[in-house]
Amino acid sequence: MDLRSELLKSIWYAFTALDVEKSGKVSKSQLKVLSHNLYTVLCIPHDPAALEEHFRDDDDGPVSSQGYMPYLNKYILDKVVEGTFVKENVDELCWTLTAKKNYRPEGKSVLPGKDAFRLWCLFIFLSEDRYPLVMIPDEVEYLLKKFCMAMSVELNCVELEDFISQDSVQQNGFTVWAFLEMMNSGKLTRGIAKETISMAIEEVYREIVGDVLKEGYLWKKGQLRRNWTERWFTLRPSTLIYFTSEDRKDRKGNIQLDGNCCVEVLPDRDGKRCMFCLKTLPKTYELSASDTKQRQEWTTAIQTAIRLHVEGKTSLHKDLKLKRREQREQREKRREAKEQELQRLRALQEERERKMAELELLKEAQRQAQTLLEQDELRRRQQHEQLQQALEIQLKEAEEARASMQAEMALKEAEAERQRKRIKELEAMQQRLEEALQQEIKARQDEEAFRYAQARLLAEEEEKMKALMSLREEQEEYIQRAQREKQELKQEMESKSRSLDEAQRQLEEVRANRHRVDQDVVAAQRKLRQASTNVKHWNVQMNRLMHPIGPGEKRSSGGGSFSSFRIPSQKDPGLRLKQKSDEQDEESKENMESIGGCVSDKRLSTNGDMEIP
Repeated sequence: MDLRSELLKSIWYAFTALDVEKSGKVSKSQLKVLSHNLYTVLCIPHDPAALEEHFRDDDDGPVSSQGYMPYLNKYILDKVVEGTFVKENVDELCWTLTAKKNYRPEGKSVLPGKDAFRLWCLFIFLSEDRYPLVMIPDEVEYLLKKFCMAMSVELNCVELEDFISQDSVQQNGFTVWAFLEMMNSGKLTRGIAKETISMAIEEVYREIVGDVLKEGYLWKKGQLRRNWTERWFTLRPSTLIYFTSEDRKDRKGNIQLDGNCCVEVLPDRDGKRCMFCLKTLPKTYELSASDTKQRQEWTTAIQTAIRLHVEGKTSLHKDLKLKRREQREQREKRREAKEQELQRLRALQEERERKMAELELLKEAQRQAQTLLEQDELRRRQQHEQLQQALEIQLKEAEEARASMQAEMALKEAEAERQRKRIKELEAMQQRLEEALQQEIKARQDEEAFRYAQARLLAEEEEKMKALMSLREEQEEYIQRAQREKQELKQEMESKSRSLDEAQRQLEEVRANRHRVDQDVVAAQRKLRQASTNVKHWNVQMNRLMHPIGPGEKRSSGGGSFSSFRIPSQKDPGLRLKQKSDEQDEESKENMESIGGCVSDKRLSTNGDMEIP
C-alpha cells in the first residue's frame, strides 16, 4: 500500500464526516476549509488562486467525492513529498473531523481518545483497499492477538466468535465503528487494567503504523571516551535511532542501515555480557543487551531491517499484510477448487445414480420378460402333458382293442403305422411351435426395447419442440419490439424535421425583419441629419432676425442676403417671418424627438434580435 492510498483512506473518512445529510456530497465551503487544512498538515505551498477558483460560490451546488478527486489529486496528492510532513498530523486532522460525527462511546469501559485514535489508525492500515473501508475478521483476529501478546494474555476467542458471527460482520466485515464498539465493550479485555491496555495499544501502534521493528534499552560503547552508556534504541527498516531515555525527547544519534551493514555477536569483556556489534561503512557500534534472549531478538530484528532495506521495502507489516492477503487468496482459490471438485463429484454421483436407475429399469424389464417366458414355458408344458395324456389314453385304448381285436391286428397294422406317422408329425409340429414361441419371445423383447427408445426419442423431441417454440416466441417479440422502435424512431425523425423546418422559417423571418429594421434605421438617420441641418439653418436665420437694422445702419458684409432689408415695425413681414421660423423650429424639434425615439426602439429591436410588429 503506497503513501497516496494511505492518505486517501484518512481523507475519505474526513469527507464522509462532512457529508451530514449522507447524500454523498459536501458543500464547497467545507471542502475549501478541508483543502486548506490539508495544505497545512502536508506542508504543501498554498495555492489560494486555485483554491478560490475551484471552490468559488456558484449555482453548481455541493460536490461529490468523484468531483473532489480531480482537485485532490492535482493540487494536493501530486505535490506530496514523502518525508516532508508527519503523517500522524494528517491522521489527527481526519480523526478529529470523523470522530465528532461518528464516535460516540457508551458504557463504563470507554477507551481514552488517544487510544481510540490509534485503533482508528491501525484499522486504516489493516483495512482492505476498497470503499467503504472494512477489515476482514482474519485481520481483526491478527490485531487482537498482537494486543494480547503485548499484554502477555491469551485472546478470548469465544467473545470474538460472537462478534464475528453477526450477520453484518459475516457479509461485509468489520467497520471501524463496529471495531471500536467491540473494543469499548470490554468483553475481550475483561479483568485487564486500562493502563495496560493503553500501553499495549501504543506498542502495537508504534510497531505497525510507526514501522518500529523493536525498541528498548541497550548499553552502547562511546566512540571517543570509550565508556558505556545506557540508551533507548528504536529500530526502523532503514535506521536505528537512540535516545537518552524512553520518552524519546533527547535524540542522541542516528545509525543508517543499508546492504553494507552486518551484525556480529561478540564475546563478553570489559565487564559486559551479551555483547554484539553493528558494523557500518563509517563506524562499528558495540552494544550490550540485558540477556541472551534480548541479544538474539535485537540481532534478528536488525538483520530483518537490513533485509527490508536491501529488498527496497519500507515497512515490515506492509509486507506481512500483503503476504497474509496472498495466503487468503490462495486459500480462497483452493476452497473454490475444492467446491468445484465437490460439484464435479456430485455430478458424477448423480450421473451414476441416473445410470443405476436406468439399469434397474432394464433389470425390471428383463424380469418381466423372464416372467412372460416362464409363463409361456409353463403353458407349453401343460399342452405337452395334455398331449401325452391323450396319447396314453389312446395307447390304453389301443391295447384294450388289441386284446379284443387281435384278430384284426393285421387289418389295423396299417392304421397303427399311420398313427405313428401322425405322432411324428405332431412332434415335429410341437418342435416348430417351440421355435415359433422362442422367436415370439425375442420379438417381444425387441419390441419393448424399441418402445423404450421411441419413448425417449419422443421426450427429447417434445423438449426440442418446446425450446423451438420459446425461441420462436422470443423471435416474434424481438421483431415486434424492433418494429415499434423503428416506428418511434421514424416519428421522432419526422418531428425533428418539422422542428428544423419551423426553425429555418423563423430564422428567415428574423433575417428579413432585421434587414427592414436596418433600412428603417438608415432612413431615420438620414432624416435626422436633414432635420439637424434644417435646425442649424433656422438657428442662423433666427440669430440674424433677432438683431434688426435701425434707420441709417448697415449690415456687415457677412450679413447674407437679408442685409438690405429693413424692419420698420413689429407688423412688418420680418416679424411674421420670425414667428413662422419659431413655429418651424418647434415642429422640427418635435420631429427630431419622434425620430430619435423610433431609432432607439429600432436599435433595441436590432440588438436584442426582437421582431418589430
